[in-house]
Amino acid sequence: MKKTAALLIGIAIGIVLALYFFGHKNAHLAPPQRTVEEQNAAVAKALASQSSNTVAVIQSNFAPVQTASAQVVADTAAQIATPPAGPPAALEITNMPAETAIENMSRAIRQYGQMFGGNPVGTNPEFARELGGDNPKHINFISIDSGMRLDADGELVDPWGTPYFFHQISGDDTEVRSAGPDRVMYTSDDIVIH
Repeated sequence: MKKTAALLIGIAIGIVLALYFFGHKNAHLAPPQRTVEEQNAAVAKALASQSSNTVAVIQSNFAPVQTASAQVVADTAAQIATPPAGPPAALEITNMPAETAIENMSRAIRQYGQMFGGNPVGTNPEFARELGGDNPKHINFISIDSGMRLDADGELVDPWGTPYFFHQISGDDTEVRSAGPDRVMYTSDDIVIH
């Protein structure tokens, strides 16, 4: 019995040592680690070769989140203000379906309503100010990662750059309407959610 236990312990120690030395012996075979900047540059170069209209946001798990520069905001506003020629398509900023973006907008309004005992009221810019932090607790409910964007006029816009229409049905029920791909309100392609 003692011989079997000693043999098993010896085998276990041998395996551990073999793995340790094998790992250190072949460490030179591992590819060199690239910095975040090198990875971002490589991805940006690959994206630039594919399309000049692609917008990419690259973030490392360890890199600090930075706010958009004034130039990025101006470029985004210009892209929204000048619709592309030909059939309209969703802007490449959200990288999500329009239905998901409008659901995220509705969710932000519900969260605001739960926190403050009622949804914001007023015009689109008034909604944008309330959801953007001009509220009693100064909480920002607008998340760019969730597809929520503002145009140059401070209005919340859908993925095609058209301002949303907010219709207050009750204190805790607000209809959110996107004009859809044709960018005209109250047509068959509108996306509506409560």
